Amino acid sequence: MTFEEARAQFPVLERYAYLNAGTNGPLARATIEAITNWNQRDLEQGRFGKAYFEQILALRERAREELAGVLEVPPENLALVSSTTNACNVVLAGLGLTADDEIVTTDVEHFGLLGPLLASPAKVRVARLLDAPAEQAPSLIAEQITSLTKLIAISHVSWVTGNSLSPSEISRPPGLPILVDGAQTAGACPTSAIEFDFYTVSAQKWLCGPDSTGALYVRDPEQLRVALPTYMSQTAYDIEDSFTPKPGALRFDSVWHAPGTLAGLLAALEAAPEWRYERIGELVAYCRRRLIEAGYDIVTAPDQAGLISFVSRGDAVEEAARLYEAGVVVRDVPGTSWLRVSCGWWTSEDDVGRLVDAL
Repeated sequence: MTFEEARAQFPVLERYAYLNAGTNGPLARATIEAITNWNQRDLEQGRFGKAYFEQILALRERAREELAGVLEVPPENLALVSSTTNACNVVLAGLGLTADDEIVTTDVEHFGLLGPLLASPAKVRVARLLDAPAEQAPSLIAEQITSLTKLIAISHVSWVTGNSLSPSEISRPPGLPILVDGAQTAGACPTSAIEFDFYTVSAQKWLCGPDSTGALYVRDPEQLRVALPTYMSQTAYDIEDSFTPKPGALRFDSVWHAPGTLAGLLAALEAAPEWRYERIGELVAYCRRRLIEAGYDIVTAPDQAGLISFVSRGDAVEEAARLYEAGVVVRDVPGTSWLRVSCGWWTSEDDVGRLVDAL
């Protein structure tokens, strides 16, 4: 597949320089066609029958396998969820933390991770990374670990700064689990989640899937309690006693996706070319260079994933709105004077040129 053929899958790119996959990726024609075809089938034929549900279950397992391939993990260790927030809630509830426990996180996290942490009874210790050099992240996080720490919970790449927090480089005691928010990595850069205890995916972002799709990798499912069970969690149950969890991470499946949603997700995953990560790296470097040449201060360190945050010359909220009117979709970073650009494998040099010209 050539770059032109790959890019042509996304009609929105005919109108906009779409640089906001860190929020929602563009939707491909095949994704919408798959959703529409299933919805039409449900409209005309109903949603019932043994064959119907067998088809849905087959779609679920195909989606699980494809998402597991993105994370380079076994499918049996992957749960299907609706979002990173959903995945984080599953983990936090399952760990059963108490007020005597501590969680280490950072000041550059999304509420999708922070919300579940703050709702837990554990004390939250915060590593201050916002103004620190990117390479100091592992040591600053490690400094917050105490004898009471029961979990490290951080992003792989911060949605704020665009910098990797290098979770694999954090020095931590043996047995101390780590929960990694992979919302800004899955689909944006090579992602091997197998070395972590828990890893989350938001599939509507860099994977360009439908809304409310995602995944949770669990390295050792037997060690995490099923605290938020769904019908998909069990193979059998007793009304008065207990239930038998499904094997592996399937016990943490948290949502019954409509078949159209699953088909759309599969179409989105199949749309990505083999060269996507190389292309993203090239475009990030190109965009960074163009912004520096235009005199902008870059927040994101070199050689990161797909995000670039930089300092706006005016009010960032107003500037993002003005750029949108000019046909360039970026976002402001709340609480800062920064704008954030997402360079996907579908991004062209002309898109970056439109951004710089509009600025």
